[in-house]
Amino acid sequence: MCKKLFLFVLAFSCTTILYAQHCYVFIGSYNSDKTKPGIYVYEMDTISGNLKEVFILKNILNPSFLTVSPDGKYLYACTETKTPNAGSVSSFEIDTKNGTLQFINSQKSMGENPVYVSVSNNGRWLINANYTGGSASVFPLQKDGSTSPAVQAIDYDDSSVNKIRQEHSHIHSAVFSPDGNYAFFPDLGADKIRMYKVDTLNLQPLQPAPDAFIKTLPGSGPRHICFHPYKPIAYCTEEMGGAVSVYNFKNGRLNRTQRCYTHTKYRKSNFVTADLHPSPDGKFLYVSNRGTENNIAIFSIQRNGKLKSIGYDSTYGNYPRNFAITPDGKFLIVANQVSGNMVVFKRNITTGLLYKTDVDVKIDNPSCVKIRQY
Repeated sequence: MCKKLFLFVLAFSCTTILYAQHCYVFIGSYNSDKTKPGIYVYEMDTISGNLKEVFILKNILNPSFLTVSPDGKYLYACTETKTPNAGSVSSFEIDTKNGTLQFINSQKSMGENPVYVSVSNNGRWLINANYTGGSASVFPLQKDGSTSPAVQAIDYDDSSVNKIRQEHSHIHSAVFSPDGNYAFFPDLGADKIRMYKVDTLNLQPLQPAPDAFIKTLPGSGPRHICFHPYKPIAYCTEEMGGAVSVYNFKNGRLNRTQRCYTHTKYRKSNFVTADLHPSPDGKFLYVSNRGTENNIAIFSIQRNGKLKSIGYDSTYGNYPRNFAITPDGKFLIVANQVSGNMVVFKRNITTGLLYKTDVDVKIDNPSCVKIRQY
């Protein structure tokens, strides 16, 4: 009896711990007016996928891209994006018990139209991509989550073959390698992925890498880059080329091994490829296509990291700018910017396919989704 009682208590305790956890969904938007909601926080039911609004933040302009610190305590946002002669990065403290956000401080982004921020694994540095300004910047992070003024601001003066969209550099994302030793900045305007060695002991951590950049195909417009969860493989979307390229990554160097179209063979004029994420188990890669198709392209990841197309799923909205996968891999949430809705999909972890749930939340101009479980 004592043994059975112990097992019952243990099972009850584990269930209590499981349901005591919070899974928060943080959503950034283009609000264009500080009196309107800017950042939304929802609590997600990890069994049904239902979303419950728990907090809305106002008094901040166009918080278009978000990231959560590795320790889960702070949220960082690109702010004042698409605002002429402006641009900033802002920090917030997360109350992990109720999902509320408390503004900490803000710093100038050192370039116009910041569109992407990432935090280093050790929580010491924040890197930022300024799209219109064609630059990258680095900010020290303090123990209280605040950002100090930028210690590096690197401007690029480059261009490529499309004279309308590639008249000069447009840095579209800023990402650390999984080990934190390198930083990558896809440059849509120059058809380059720029690379730096990260020296955490240096007051200016971005130092020359073995290769300063790798060229992508002319007119491809590299946008977002991500890494495989456990293989030395990188994937980069090409917004203008409508493709995703696969790279082997070793010693600070990228070597392209494959390039795949992300849209159907019937829609090769739909060159508006956007976001990408691998599944937590590293078996599948998902890529969003905006515009004509408005879908998620699904690829299986082979043993060598290369991709095999296995299908497409509608996002049930217009212009899927960004999406995220829950840490357990069970759900995928899409932000449809133009139609103004967030759609939750159930994900088959065996086949990789997506199935729409009944969860479809109206939000004005959602532009970024981040998920964190506490």
